[in-house]
Amino acid sequence: MQLNTLKRRTANKAHKIVGRGGKRGKTAGRGTKGQKARAGHRIRPEARDLIKKLPKLRGRGKNTNVSIVAPAKAVNVKTLEHFFAAGETVSVPELVKRGVVRGGKSVRPKVKILGDGELTKKLMFVAGMSISAEAKRKIEAAGGSIA
Repeated sequence: MQLNTLKRRTANKAHKIVGRGGKRGKTAGRGTKGQKARAGHRIRPEARDLIKKLPKLRGRGKNTNVSIVAPAKAVNVKTLEHFFAAGETVSVPELVKRGVVRGGKSVRPKVKILGDGELTKKLMFVAGMSISAEAKRKIEAAGGSIA
């Protein structure tokens, strides 16, 4: 057997080893330096650059001074005069039950009693609602009590 009499196998003829030097050496056709020359490079979409230029909105923006706590529902003493009889107890669940204020199924609304109108009936108020100074004066003048 001599080297000049050896025959190449046709099965290995199609097999080509790539990336071991040769015509694509040094930069391997990627040019020089930069993001595109690096392995695993990925160009960010143009829309992303536009988004990045927008300022970040922190906090609640223009609504910074607007309270997120639900305000108390106002009920005047003239309304209580209409919905309650003398000697009855006024409470938040009772106000919801009689339809004076709207309440959720699980959340009890905040209620504030205001002093608009006249009160002639003696009513008893339980804790759980706030009462203005004018309303307190009218309730006590009518003989009512605040717990």
